[in-house]
Amino acid sequence: MLPLTTTNPNERIQDGYVLSEGETIKEVGAYSADIGKRLLETYGESLYVVGQTENNVIPMLNSVLMPAFVKAHGHDHEQPLIGIAKDEPLTAWLDHAVNPFTGYINNYYDTLCDALGAPPQLVTYRMARLCDIHYGITTSMVHHCNYNKYHVKEIIQANESAGTTMIVAIGGQDRFYVEDILDTPEEAIKRLDEAVKLEKSERTMICPGPDQLFSNSRKVLVPLKAWAREHNTLFHIHSSEEPKTTEWFKAEIEPGMTPVEFAQSIDILDEDSVLAHQVNCGPNDIEILAKTGTKIAHNPLANTILGSGMPPVIEMMKAGVPVAISTDGSGSADNQNIIAAARLASQYQKAFHKDATLLKSHELLPMITSVPANILKQNQGELKPGKQADLVVLSLNNPNMTPTRIDNVMENIIWAADGSEIDTVVARGRILKEAGVVQDFIDGTTPSKIMSDVQKLSELYAEHRKTAPEMKGTGVHQ
Repeated sequence: MLPLTTTNPNERIQDGYVLSEGETIKEVGAYSADIGKRLLETYGESLYVVGQTENNVIPMLNSVLMPAFVKAHGHDHEQPLIGIAKDEPLTAWLDHAVNPFTGYINNYYDTLCDALGAPPQLVTYRMARLCDIHYGITTSMVHHCNYNKYHVKEIIQANESAGTTMIVAIGGQDRFYVEDILDTPEEAIKRLDEAVKLEKSERTMICPGPDQLFSNSRKVLVPLKAWAREHNTLFHIHSSEEPKTTEWFKAEIEPGMTPVEFAQSIDILDEDSVLAHQVNCGPNDIEILAKTGTKIAHNPLANTILGSGMPPVIEMMKAGVPVAISTDGSGSADNQNIIAAARLASQYQKAFHKDATLLKSHELLPMITSVPANILKQNQGELKPGKQADLVVLSLNNPNMTPTRIDNVMENIIWAADGSEIDTVVARGRILKEAGVVQDFIDGTTPSKIMSDVQKLSELYAEHRKTAPEMKGTGVHQ
């Protein structure tokens, strides 16, 4: 067992156990036969034991028990976009993949509802929830931008039915973007106010998520940050992701200022601000981030695939800037394998700095558990009493995980695991995946139905693309 507590992130327990009651962890520790006897006698038939088969015996699993993964930045609308508009930079990719697809399912909503038997956005968002659960991610902050900002109800429905926890950062833009989705400040605020009324439980929260610093002027950003402060929420935005766009921003959009310097100048950076990417830093950016308490969601899979570069993670961490490792959306990252993201983050920094000692496995695992949990203000990411009962069981029965011992278990998760080892996923005490199989959603939707619907939607969109006009207008891709 790997508790991954902030006080002792390198702790490894040979035979451990976790007892949860309701949504909360009640006991954590080293297991013994006496503890097993006590639990069986105390809870009787009300005790559900993961992996138990018969005779009411608590099994000893050849597995690793650890906190579930937390994703600090992603896009649930990108799941059907895998393989579309590859091998091009960010703004061109947005205009050739994300904007056309989200525009398609928005503009052909009624037709697609008839064809799919459900809103196309709901079909898409359910698939994203399925993929997160498959890879052991139980909590995420979803950057709900582009045309998706008109479909908050559907993403809340998908999250509630999946049993996951989500912060929906509702996007918007008022400049340098596809013209028919540009906002006024009043429209952006109204959308947030209406979204808050849709919140159904503690598992779904709303915050402002203006899309990009280049696509939002101070006229929109200042009131959105004011809304976040008034409602005590996070504030989430893309920053300095793509090099040409960042240079264009400094030269023509806000002359002489980096995106971070611009954000500081209008007072939207503080300990509740989370920047996605922050790849292309200016000379003063890290100091500003540290001084303001701003958090960073690092997305190495998307950053490399889109050719955006990689952020100065080591320098940020040395300056005291909290950095979580995330996956971004599946359209740019191609999957939600957050272990692979952590591995790539370390590999790049080791190679770039020519220093193999950087970002060791016991430092990386908190960057996909407790660090993003703290950034998102969620009571999870560690296995200890009082924490939310979000945990995963990773099987050690795969050939790539053999041999695994107490002394190399963290290293094997980072360097040998391929993501298929996620055997069991528990979120708020509810089992979402067991014995390698994602369970039916709370509303009865089956994983096979979810995948079948997305396959059909993908084929419909592929046919639509054959005659669809090219879209252009985002950022430096104007």
